[in-house]
This record gives sequence, C-alpha cells and structure tokens, in this order.
Amino acid sequence: MTIDTGTGRSAAPLSRHRSVWEVRSESWIGLVDHLSQLAKLPPDDSGREGRLTKVQALTEALRPIEACWAYPGRRAFADLCAHIDRGDLALAAIAARRTHRTLASLTYRHEGTTPRNDADLPSQIESEQEYQAQLRCPYFEVLVVDDMPADEEESLHRHVRSERRADDDFVFDVVVVPTFEDALVATMVNFNLQAVVIRYGFPYRSIHFAELTMRRFFEGADVDGELLPESERGPLLGRQIARLRPELDLYLVTDVNVEDVAAKAGETFNRIFFGEEDKLELNHSIMQGVAERYHTPFFEALCKYAKQPTGVFHALPLARGKSIMNSNWIGDLGQFYGMNLFMAETSATSGGLDSLLEPTGSLKLAQEYAARAFGSRRSFLVTNGTSTANKIVVQAIVRPDDIVLVDRNCHKSHHYGMVLAGAQVTYLEAYPLHEYSMYGAVPIRHIKETLLELRRAGTLNRVRMVLLTNCTFDGIVYNVERLMLECLAIKPDLVFLWDEAWFAFARFHPVYRQRTGMAAAAKLTEMFQSEEYAKRYAEFARGFDEAAWADDDKVLNTRLLPDPAKARVRVYATQSTHKTLTSLRQGSMIHVWDQDFKDKTEEAFHEAYMTHTSTSPNYQILASLDVGRRQMELEGYELVQRQLELAMNLRDQVGAHPQLKKHFRFLTVTDLVPEEFRESQVESLYNMDTGWANLLKAWRFDEFALDPSRATLAIGLTGMDGDTIKNKYLMDKYDIQINKTSRNTVLFMTNIGTTRSTIAYLLGVLVKIARDVDNRVRDMSTPERRIHEKRVRSLTLELPPLPNFSCFHQAFRGHSLDGQSETRDGDVRSAFFLGYEDGNCEYLTMDDTAQAIKNGRECVSAQFVIPYPPGFPILVPGQVISAEILQFMQALDVREIHGFRPELGFRIYTEAALELAGQANAVWKAQINASAGAAEGE
Repeated sequence: MTIDTGTGRSAAPLSRHRSVWEVRSESWIGLVDHLSQLAKLPPDDSGREGRLTKVQALTEALRPIEACWAYPGRRAFADLCAHIDRGDLALAAIAARRTHRTLASLTYRHEGTTPRNDADLPSQIESEQEYQAQLRCPYFEVLVVDDMPADEEESLHRHVRSERRADDDFVFDVVVVPTFEDALVATMVNFNLQAVVIRYGFPYRSIHFAELTMRRFFEGADVDGELLPESERGPLLGRQIARLRPELDLYLVTDVNVEDVAAKAGETFNRIFFGEEDKLELNHSIMQGVAERYHTPFFEALCKYAKQPTGVFHALPLARGKSIMNSNWIGDLGQFYGMNLFMAETSATSGGLDSLLEPTGSLKLAQEYAARAFGSRRSFLVTNGTSTANKIVVQAIVRPDDIVLVDRNCHKSHHYGMVLAGAQVTYLEAYPLHEYSMYGAVPIRHIKETLLELRRAGTLNRVRMVLLTNCTFDGIVYNVERLMLECLAIKPDLVFLWDEAWFAFARFHPVYRQRTGMAAAAKLTEMFQSEEYAKRYAEFARGFDEAAWADDDKVLNTRLLPDPAKARVRVYATQSTHKTLTSLRQGSMIHVWDQDFKDKTEEAFHEAYMTHTSTSPNYQILASLDVGRRQMELEGYELVQRQLELAMNLRDQVGAHPQLKKHFRFLTVTDLVPEEFRESQVESLYNMDTGWANLLKAWRFDEFALDPSRATLAIGLTGMDGDTIKNKYLMDKYDIQINKTSRNTVLFMTNIGTTRSTIAYLLGVLVKIARDVDNRVRDMSTPERRIHEKRVRSLTLELPPLPNFSCFHQAFRGHSLDGQSETRDGDVRSAFFLGYEDGNCEYLTMDDTAQAIKNGRECVSAQFVIPYPPGFPILVPGQVISAEILQFMQALDVREIHGFRPELGFRIYTEAALELAGQANAVWKAQINASAGAAEGE
C-alpha cells in the first residue's frame, strides 16, 4: 500500500512513513482539497479523472488507519466512500471537510456523543458554560479485539452510548479490530486508548496491515501467535500490549475455563470475565481503571484545602493570600499569579495535605502512584531538584571510605555528593568526541577493567556503587541491562545509580523504556528467578571456569553473566521531572528497585531524605509532580512519540534546505557513537526504505544508542562558536532558549511541549542566521576573509584534544590491600576540605603553572574547575594538573569557568600541605588495611 496525499510528497508504503498520525492528517487535507475541487468541476473536465484517482488512493490509504480509531468510525467512513462511489461529490466534500475539522480541532473528544453518521451529529453547543462542562469530562477510547460482523459492531457502539450517564466522570467510545496484528497496530497508533478488551478467539494475521505487522513496531516477540490456538492468543496479546504500553488497562473476556485462565494470566490483566455474564461490571471496571490513573491525591487535597475557610496563626504571612490582599503595594503579585496559588499556600500538614518527611496520607498515595507509573518498587518526590535527589541517594548508600565508580563527566551534584559521603572516588572515562568538544558515555569494557583492577588490588569488597548518567546531555543512552549484567557478574552486590535527569519521559515509550534503570531492574529480577536463565547461566559457567575468571583478557572479551543465586538487583534512578515532563521547576523524583532496601538501606535512606529535604516543601511543586504523573499515565505515549517525530522532522528539514546545509548539520548516530559500539551497524535511525526499523535495531542491540530527540547542531562552518550563536542570535535576538553548547555545537532538545509551530519558528531563525552569515562573508575584505577562514578551521579541524582525568595526587590516593601499590581511587573529601584553610593553598597563573610543571612540580588542584561549556569538571580537588589539561584550558575560549579566576589563576595546594596530607593518608591506609585484614580473618 502506498500513499500520495496530494501534498507533493513522493508515494511511500505506509509502514515507511515516520508518523502515521501525520499521514492521517495530510491524507484528510488532501481528500478535502480534491473533493472540493471535484465538486466544482464539470463532468467533462480533463482534470477530473486524475483527481478521482487521487481520491481513491487517499481513501484506500485512510481505510486501515481509520480502522484504528473510534472517530469517525468504520460506518461513517464507509458512508463517505459510498458518496464518492455514487458520484455524490458535493456531499462527500462536506462530510470530509466536517470530519477533518473535527479531527484537527479535537472537538470529537468534547462532544457528548461521537457521531457514527450524519444522523448522529451532535447539536450545536449553546453556551460556553456547557462547553466547559464537557471539557471537564475527558474522552477516551477502548480497543475491543474481536472478529465481529459489522451489524454486531454497530450494536456495540449503540450499547456503549446508551450506558452513558450525566454524572459520569469520563466519556468513552469503542474501536473494534478483528485480529491479533490489528490490535498491536491500533495500540501503537491510537493515542486515545486507555483500555483494551480482548475477547475470545480471533485470527492472527491482519489483512489491512500486511506491511504494518507487530514486527514493524516491536521486534522480538516471545511466541509466534499464529502457531497458537485461538483460545491462547488472548493472553499472549495481553502480554505483548503490556510490554508495549504498560499504562493501558487490560481486560480479558473468555469463553473457556475462566478460573484456569485467571490463574495463568491474572497478573497481566486488570480483570478476567467469563463470556457475556458481567457486561455492566466490565463497563464499571473500565471507568474505575481510568479513574485510578486520573486520580491525583495530593493535588486534589490541595484544591480542596484552598476552598476551606481557615484561621492562619502559623509563620507564613503569604498563606491564603492574606499578606497580598491586605497590601496597598503588592496587589500586582496576586494579579500576575492568580489567587489560587496563594490560597493553596500553607505550612499545614493536616486537612489532607500530609507531610513530605513522614507521609501517611495523600502524599504517600501520590508516591505510590508515581511508583506505578514509572515502574519502580518505591518512588519519592523531591522539591529541591535532582541535585538534591542525587545527594540523598549517595548519602543513603555510600559509607565513608567506600569506593564508588563515577563517570567523571556527570553532574557536579554527584561530585559534591562524594565529598559529603566521604567516598573514595574512582573516576571513569567516557569515550571522547574530540571534533565536537564533548564526551560520549563510559564503555562497558572500561568499567570491567576498573572492577578487575580493584579486584587485583584486593579492594573489590569496598566497591559500593557505579554512578552513570543516562542519557547524557547529548543523547547517548546506555545498554542498561547488559551493563548491569556484566558488572554483577564481577561484583554481585553492586548498587547502580542512574542519573536520568534528562530521561524521565523514557518510561512512556516502548523503544526508550527498555534502556531505563527501572525497566532493566524489573527485567533482571524476573530473569534471575526464571528456570530459563538458570540453564543459560549453567551453560555459561561450564565454559567459564576459575581459570577463565583469573584471565583478565578473557573476562574483558566475554559477555559475562552473573550467578542468579548471588546477584542482587539494587538500582536507583534520579529524574528531573521538571526538565522533561510537566512539573514546576525543581520538581524531581527518586525511583528505587532495590531487593535489599528493607534490610540494608531503608533507615539510611530515610535519614538522608530528612537531611536534604526541607521541612517546608513547596506544595505547588508537589502538586505539579502529582499532575505530571497523571498526564504521562494517560497521554505519555502520544506526547513522547510526537516529541520524537518532531525532532526527526527538524533534522530532515535542515538536511534538505540548500542554504541551511551550507552552514549547519545535525550530528547523527555515526558522529556520536563510534562504530565499535554499534553492533547493529546502523548509520541512520530513520529512512524511507526501512522506516523506523533501524531505530528499533540500534536500541535493541548496540552498546550505546542515540536519542533522536536530542538534536546536536554542528555550527563550526559559520565561524562562530556555540556561545556566540546562543547569546548573540538564539537567546538575545530571537528568544530561543537552549540548555547546552560546545565550542562548535548547539543542542536543541524537543520535549513533550514542543509543537510543529515551534519547530517552524526555529527553522525560520536558522535560515535568517545562515543568510546573515552569507551576507557578512560576502562583504568581507580579503584580510577579514582570511580571519574568518582561520576561525572556521579552528572550529572544525583544529580543536584541542579533550583531556582525560589525570590522577589523584598520592596524598589522596587509595592503596591495595597488601599496601604494596596505590590504586586509582581518591579521597575527594579530604582534598576538598584541605583547601578550606588559606594557608594550605596558593594561586598560580596559567603561565606559572605551565612553568612549574616543566620544572617537575606536581601542581594539585584545591577545588573543582568546571568550564561552561562543556560543563564537566576539568579538575577536582586532589587532582594533578597535567600538561594536557593545561593545554585544553589555554585553548578554551569560553567566558564562564567555575573555580578558576583568570586574574589569580589556579588555586593549588602548597607543597607543605601536600606533605602533611600524605602523612595523614598513610595512617588512614594502615587503618583501612587492618580493618580489611581483620574482616577477612573472621
């Protein structure tokens, strides 16, 4: 099946289109346009036949798509096609225009009855009040999987409408599909779905979607449903839908032994019914299931509190808006924000509002709902941002002198968390992308090398945690499952902290979800308990004996599997909800999947949470977290899919525009993920020949995948660096806000709030910038042109190599168990606080530091030095300043460098201070080794 929407695009198979939703919209636009023109043309017009052919192609393209939606519905679409076949083109044009307008405006979601045909059209809404009342009753659709005749399907629609009541909280309609594959396609295409009812017995293969099978959306089905008897397809379909869209409520209606089916498939389905005996209960169950996800316990409690009359005698003059309403001078604050904000402001933890530090009511329930939504065992709301969330987890897990493996390029809150916890930090190196002045992610091999190095030193028992950023600012995403498997094979009790600050949305899309910390933790937990994995591990163990474990090269070159009897799944994820989902600023969450939480961590976590959480948390932030969770459970899939598609549109438009591609290029997976980490060998995530197949393949197999919604634009050919583009053009001139630049790139992130209009605006701005560059270059004199060309070379060909972490000075370095050798880990806490005494430090300018290094002195940084961009620490307290780091600093042309004052230079330790620190370190090492030796003896 191919589509030509009449918009000038070349025809392509439906499965190759980036967005079925976009195809649907453009097809209706094309249909309206052609039918309107045909209605005006005389019968003998020469252009009539060509337009009729296009109309037929469009209706054939829309037929399978519309089969996935309740509106306009199969019957209404059949009536439209009948008008066309009979030549009633004027009527067809009116019907098509009305349908398209209703679809585009989404008013079908707010009309009391979804029209099935012309006779069912709702009456005109008579008042704004009535319209608002209908808006307060959200609409959704229920997918019914059953191979039923057309008249029976129409009867079902009439029954659903007849069951509606004026006091219903929601309105729903049904869409019926006849086969297993149709159900999977509809699940992925129809964003209105909130529930799926799977009936007994239906075919497997789709007639409509010969090219859009379940493999087009999701590879790796556990079982080929075509080989199963029809009675067993329902449970299998439920499992597949649950894997694709776990937020949907699933109901099974079976005609076989319902008790036996419930025992086998009860965990997959919300409820299982026998035949037609409980139609009313099914309807109530559907409504209740949606109501549970719609319920926002804390937000609703706050709304109720705001309407209550109260007497305020606590220390918050702003509460109930009193200090504003009684003021002659700050009334504009209330006008700007609206009084509801202040009516809901309070220090009270009673009246249904609850305490964040010891939740027992609405906040406790809100956190339980968050755990359900994000797939964790426990979730905690945080009102101080993910910087605080990171410190809470680190303090809860890490004890003084524990060794923690940390991505050196992680957020600075992790580094400061290590200082607070007193950890011995072993920094991990991400692979460098020198040509773009940025780092990627940390290879699994490097993490394994580090663990093996610590094992040789006899300090593996002190390794507590691996801390990594997923995904990175630039969209590099780990293969979380594989990484944790291989690390647990070496250290079975290892704790993982995944900083998912920019990845909170990932849970709500089937491609992204598989690489989140919580999804991988759930999968590993189930895997380690299965007989299948036990057999798989036994086979691995037979071929990998003690001698193999002693061979580091063999360990490094083997995909390791942990012993399921020893491995513990202990995973934490911190998320900046406010950065990628709907929440007020600083709204964040901590998600926990820790099998040892109750036994080993709960009390420490509680204390850490109490340490870093305000006793007066912002209730508006908490309410927005509650509502943001509701939004993602009810429409997250739609929002994330649109975010992804808009990003790909942006990339394509820049690549195809003749003026833009002269100066700009969006980096691709081949630019950001080296070939050695791309097992799939995928070079582009989407193209017209294979559709999204490359994206699915890369995200399933590669060590690192690229999130396409992070669009990194290479700008070196303009002759301007990222800071100049950001400040001179994007922010100051065109009010376009961005988060990150490097020397020669600018990062544009689409999110769930991005629209096609904002994409269009950005493209227009980029065209203006490109035109401005062309005009400036055209008017340059010969010397000016040479300067410009030199600048372009420096931004595209002559970038300074990114430095690796040098090492900790020996005064802060760890030591092997036998005391014979030093290890890479360092005591950041001692180094950090040593710098608090001015007498322990001195300043050296850049030139003086270079000369000191030449003279053989080890210059050691007394503080963090963080240039923006790139935004990661070039130096941490206790780190030796290497010639490579100095060279990189000298080549930087950014204005903002935290921890470095150009007029003073580097703050470094005096040689006398380092000598005293070395002596203290020697005493500490002896104590640690003595403790470790005693523990081994016991």
